[in-house]
Parts: sequence; C-alpha cells; structure tokens
Amino acid sequence: MPKSIIRRWLPTPEQVRANNNLRFLGNLLHDPNLFHLNRHSVSVAFAVGIFTSFLPLPGQMLIAALLALWFRCNLPLSVALVWITNPVTMPAIFYSTYKLGAWILGAPPEPFEIELSWEWLRDEVGRIWLPLFFGSLICGIFFAAVAYFAMQGIWRWHVVKRWKTRLELRKAQLDQGN
Repeated sequence: MPKSIIRRWLPTPEQVRANNNLRFLGNLLHDPNLFHLNRHSVSVAFAVGIFTSFLPLPGQMLIAALLALWFRCNLPLSVALVWITNPVTMPAIFYSTYKLGAWILGAPPEPFEIELSWEWLRDEVGRIWLPLFFGSLICGIFFAAVAYFAMQGIWRWHVVKRWKTRLELRKAQLDQGN
C-alpha cells in the first residue's frame, strides 16, 4: 500500500501528542506502534475503525482510540475511519442494521421515525435497541473482517507489483549493459 497516500491524510505523531484533548492518555501516545504504517498496523486500524463506526453509540472516536491503543494499531487511521458514519450516512447505516437485527432476531420491525431530541431517545430507543445493537454488531464484525482482509490483500498486491516492477527494471538494465 502506498504509504505516501496514507501519510498525506494522517496527522503526524507530534500533532497527535500535542492535542490537548488527548493529554489524559499521557505516555500511552509514545508507543511507536500507534503511528506505524505497515500492513499489520493499517489492516488492524481499518478493522477497528470500521467496526467502531457501526456502533450506534456516542463517542465513537474515543472508542476507536481506546481500541487502537489496546490492539496497538495505527491510532489516527482508526479514529479517522469512524467518520464512515457521519450525519449523511448514519440514518441509512443504522436503519439497515436495525432491519438486519430485527430480521435475524425474528422480531417484526417497529415503525419509527428518527427525531433528534431527548424525548425521542427516551421513548423510542427502548423499543428498538436490541435489534439495532445486534444488527450493528453483526455488520460491524462482518465489515471489519472484510476491511482487514481487503487491506491485507491490497497491501500484498501492491508490494508484489512493486517487486515485479523492480525486477523488470533490473532485467532491462542488465539487457542494456550486454
């Protein structure tokens, strides 16, 4: 995987450590594994970020950061991938996970309309929480596994492609020398 593409979008370790909101992590941010860009670190970061993005919980970025610390994978990438669920995509994703959860649990889907208010949360979440969380966990685990293996494959494909290109370049140089 081209590290330069990923590096362009991610903050440097110094920028992350200088963030005042992350001071509570103290020396944990000095682990170099949290900022490595290698096949394992990036693949696990994709799995962590995508799994966390499917959780219908507030504080997804904090959850992703804590999971990245636990799994010792790329912290900025894990946190950035949480934004797969953003205000535009969140309704469709969580509605789909609710429908999946209701289908798997054999519960009839309850009709509901999303309204961003405390009253709606108090009244409606109690009715839909089990299918929503169950469907979200199933989708989170599934798409995290897909992301992990896809990144492993893409990274390996890129490395093999670069290796073959170097081999062909060496052959061409040897042919020119003879």
